[in-house]
Amino acid sequence: MSKLKEKLRTEDWVTVWMSIPLLLVALLIPELIPSVPSTLTTWAAWGQIGILFVIVFVVLYVGQAIMGRKLRGMLPSLIVIFALSLIAQLIAKIPSVKYYGLESVFFSVILGLLIRNLFKIPEWMKPAIQGEFFIKIGVVCLGATILFSEVMKSGIFGLIQAVLVVASVWFFAFWISRKFGVDEKSGMILSSGVSICGVSACITAARVAGGEDKKLSYIVSVLLIVVVAMIYLMPWLANMILPLLIEDTQLMQEVAGAWIGSTVDTTSGVAASSAIHSEIANQSAIIIKAAQNVLIGVVAFFIAIYISAKSGKGASQRPSIGIVWEKFPKFIIGFVLASLIFSIFQANGLFTSDSKGKLLEPGVAKNFSNLFFSLAFVCIGLGTRLKEIISRENRRILWSFLCAQGFNIIVTFVIAYLLFGVVKPMFA
Repeated sequence: MSKLKEKLRTEDWVTVWMSIPLLLVALLIPELIPSVPSTLTTWAAWGQIGILFVIVFVVLYVGQAIMGRKLRGMLPSLIVIFALSLIAQLIAKIPSVKYYGLESVFFSVILGLLIRNLFKIPEWMKPAIQGEFFIKIGVVCLGATILFSEVMKSGIFGLIQAVLVVASVWFFAFWISRKFGVDEKSGMILSSGVSICGVSACITAARVAGGEDKKLSYIVSVLLIVVVAMIYLMPWLANMILPLLIEDTQLMQEVAGAWIGSTVDTTSGVAASSAIHSEIANQSAIIIKAAQNVLIGVVAFFIAIYISAKSGKGASQRPSIGIVWEKFPKFIIGFVLASLIFSIFQANGLFTSDSKGKLLEPGVAKNFSNLFFSLAFVCIGLGTRLKEIISRENRRILWSFLCAQGFNIIVTFVIAYLLFGVVKPMFA
């Protein structure tokens, strides 16, 4: 019994336990949970920030207490880290910044890097630097935003495209990254980001594979910078190539949306890029992207099985189910269960919509996920030196990413054109 209690107090399990009340709050009282405001010019906005800070502090303090870690000095340390993450989130909410798909984690890393490389981090600031803990909480909350119904919206053709694109691009990206000499775990992170949905996929894969946070932050930064170029590149390519192949304007726009939805690596970037092309492309792209996002859990599960089995191999025996289970990242179970439960709630019409027609409950879970991811990347930035970013290994990651993205553009074009431009019209 004592061994079981110890296992349930490991960080993987504790992050699941600490995510449960967050998700219950999202399900039961979503209207009472604020999001990060766009400005801090009113007392109401500061009140929202205060509520979010209390939530983070309770989760961190209780979680660290369960694991038996040091609690002294947690409050002043968290105040600084929370403030930095707040600044990053406020920057990301600026309309022009949001348009380009530059998420708060990018600015969180930048702020952390600046402090780490310009100043010496004092001891009192270190207790709340718990990047691993914050990321795993964010991953579990992310699961609640992955709704199975989104797959059904895209229909059978959208689902087929999502599976084909993710599978082909993931394996190519992993292969090319290994050819460039990128380590296996970083290759998995890179492959997941290029093939699925950018930042969220990178973060989830990193926690499953056990990749270095320094390389995770670099891959995420490269991804978000490339997204800015992709926003303009993809509608330009669609307008240049598709009219040569498709005469029907509406059909051409649908193919363009399917192409853009599977190549631009952030959801906000997909929305911006497809909107530049046309309204029909915008609708098609967002649905395709949502279907692709659902595959985060599937890819994470198979990475976890692979890593668990590989780490359990002995000199003369195959890994047993018990060894694989022992090595399996338990927070992924929380991710999957959150996705399943929230999907069931939505399927039964138990969610409420806001004034814009968006679902409140998954929206609160998404806000929690973004908040904890932002905190985590501040911590990652605070632990990274700039010289590590320009290392030879990271240059290999850059070239691998660019090659994988080039392959993504080509193979997704072929799949989108065949499925939505050739096969689907036959069944119309």
